[in-house]
Order: sequence, then C-alpha cells, then structure tokens
Amino acid sequence: MIDLFRPTFEWIKDDYSSNKFRFAIELLAWAISIGCSITMAVTVPNPPLLILYPIWITGCALYAWSAWTRKSFGMLANYLLLVSIDFVGLIRML
Repeated sequence: MIDLFRPTFEWIKDDYSSNKFRFAIELLAWAISIGCSITMAVTVPNPPLLILYPIWITGCALYAWSAWTRKSFGMLANYLLLVSIDFVGLIRML
C-alpha cells in the first residue's frame, strides 16, 4: 500500500527541499484555508465573519506570494483576485 503513495511522498519531499520557507508558508496557508472552512461550516448560520474574513484574506495573500515564487501565473491571478474581492467585501462589511 505504501508503494501506491511513494511518488506523492517523493514529490512532497522534493518540494520541501526546493524551498523550505515557501513550503512552510504554503502549509500555513493551507491550514488557514481548512480552519476557516471548518469554522464556517460549524458556525453556520452565524459565522464569526469579522474574525474569519481577515484570516481568510491573509491565507489567500500567502498563497499569492507562493504562486509568485513558483512563477505560476494562473495561481497568482486567482489568489490576487480573491484577495481583492474579499478585501472589498470586508470593507463593505465594516
């Protein structure tokens, strides 16, 4: 069974080796994303948006920085757009 996942583990190891700092930032952004989603799902219909929105925007900005360092235009464009849209949403909510 472990042989089935060996290529994935090697890919993760290679990604970590290529840029440890970016790997840590992407891991943090992923944890933020999952944490916000779980918190949203658990607290619906009254999620703590004033807390979640800035955290979510920060996670998207971290992903955008990671995309920039990877030279990934599609991912960069996606996360910059999410940061922009959600920042406007946060301002409107405030």
